[in-house]
This record gives sequence, C-alpha cells and structure tokens, in this order.
Amino acid sequence: MFEYMTVQEAAKKWKLSERRIQKLCADNRIDGVIHLSRVWLIPKDAEKPIDGRTKKGKELQHE
Repeated sequence: MFEYMTVQEAAKKWKLSERRIQKLCADNRIDGVIHLSRVWLIPKDAEKPIDGRTKKGKELQHE
C-alpha cells in the first residue's frame, strides 16, 4: 500500500511553508498528490518541485 505524508510533514521535509505546499498541490506540481475533502495526501517518495520563481529554477525548467 502507498504511504503518504501530510502538508505539514512535507513542509518540514522540504523546508517550505505549509501554504506553499498547498499551492504546489493545487497547481499539480507534485506527482501523485490526492485531494480528499480539505486534506492533501502527498506520496512519501515525492520529490520537491523545482522553484520556478528563482533564477536557478527558471534555468532548470528550461533544460
């Protein structure tokens, strides 16, 4: 069975705010996310998305 983490767990793991994680989930930037009612379930093995707001992130997105 799949293992999931909450928005709070992902925020600690990736050193991002909970709100930023919620926005990434809503924008389908994290693979395998499930939205149940008001809860986002993120796969434990999901990778942190590239931050396209930074110069380095923009460069990585265009590769």
